[in-house]
Amino acid sequence: MEEVKIGRVYRHFKGNYYFVYDIAYNSETKERMVIYSPLYPREDKRSLWVRPEKMFLEELPERPDNMTGQKTRFTLATDLEIDYTKK
Repeated sequence: MEEVKIGRVYRHFKGNYYFVYDIAYNSETKERMVIYSPLYPREDKRSLWVRPEKMFLEELPERPDNMTGQKTRFTLATDLEIDYTKK
């Protein structure tokens, strides 16, 4: 399995973009967890999310809500015109 790239932007299969801040480890299981943030305004104001890396990169079954046609839940974004990694 590939590893998530820290400091990069990923696209979710529903179309939104997210910035990956870091990798953390579950204190009980030592499972790798992805720390990421949406790059769009959210009504609920939540700005930081965590998800197991295995789930972050998992292959998707056929889904009617897969707007991007991606094969995985999150895919490294290569089609952005804005560089979100620069401050």
